Amino acid sequence: MKSAYELAMERLEKESPSEAPLREEQKQALARVDEDYQAKLAEREVFLAGKRDAARAAGNHQEAEELEAERRSERERIEAEREEAKERIRRGEG
Repeated sequence: MKSAYELAMERLEKESPSEAPLREEQKQALARVDEDYQAKLAEREVFLAGKRDAARAAGNHQEAEELEAERRSERERIEAEREEAKERIRRGEG
């Protein structure tokens, strides 16, 4: 059962759609962006996780923590880049 808020938002969306429907080319471009950035993210994750694990195995816990922080930072950066690229496509700029 939908709340009054959800029903009101549906009515509002019908009266004044917030975004135009995506064209097929845009949908394909969005899928490519997701694939490209997922690959980029996986590459960085594997690389940094390997370095982190090597540092842990060597007993260098400080370096391991720094590499883990870098991994998290890289993940956030790549995800932000992906969302920016997708937003450009949605606006018709890319």
